[in-house]
Amino acid sequence: MRKGINIWSFPAHYSIDTSLSLAAEAGFEGIELSLDEEGELSLGSSEADLNKLRDRAKDLGLQLPSLASGLFWNYSLTSSQSDIRAKAYDIARKQLECAAILGANTVLIVPGAVGVDFIPGSEVVPYEQAYDYALEAFVKLAREAESLQVSIGIENVWNKFLLSPLEMRGFIDQIASPFVGSYFDVGNVVYSGYPEHWIRILAHRIKKVHFKDYRREAGGLHGFVDLLAGDVDYPEVVKALQDIGYDDYVTAEMIPPYKHHAEQIIYNTSNSMDQILGRGRA
Repeated sequence: MRKGINIWSFPAHYSIDTSLSLAAEAGFEGIELSLDEEGELSLGSSEADLNKLRDRAKDLGLQLPSLASGLFWNYSLTSSQSDIRAKAYDIARKQLECAAILGANTVLIVPGAVGVDFIPGSEVVPYEQAYDYALEAFVKLAREAESLQVSIGIENVWNKFLLSPLEMRGFIDQIASPFVGSYFDVGNVVYSGYPEHWIRILAHRIKKVHFKDYRREAGGLHGFVDLLAGDVDYPEVVKALQDIGYDDYVTAEMIPPYKHHAEQIIYNTSNSMDQILGRGRA
């Protein structure tokens, strides 16, 4: 397995170039960038802009294995409003196009939501309606993904939707495309389950993996902690990944960042991942 880190792990005011340099210095092999509404990598980015980012990463010895986006929290594929669903679809299509230019073989997409507790005023969508809207969107997006040869990874998030590994597996199988699978986030299931169970159930459907840790007794968003400081059984997680033959990127998504000496979380995460992956000292 290869060691990556998500751009959201870096201080928000850092440029992409600064984050790339720090990721390389800390020993990561790849970095997962994010498509934003505005900024250096955004809905308005040109092919030339994207080629510049790809070349800079290559110069630093970094791969760009996947492309995330936080825009699906504002523009949901399951919104009851058709204009918002259309906007979300256009974002996903742009994300796929950008990934293809960057050389990323996977995009991370939040599949929508029934409700989101940590976003005040978030719309609550009837579960069955959300399921139908999401399924319709991903069946269409699968064709876009295949044409660009970029896979879609549906992330398990705190969205009151696709709540079990069996449901996630069934949803992916209904889409019936080799270009749509799971972007499995280890830390996001700890509050209600066990990541090693999800891994074995989702199996070959897993396109990419996020590493983070979670402490159950803290609860809520406060439960997210540094790698190896929470309740994720990483020896079992690694064993499960090996058992299903997963040999792709595991990408750290560290939240929240440190209040002081923010760069230190990048080095600490790299060292912890070495231990988890068996690269560190015994």
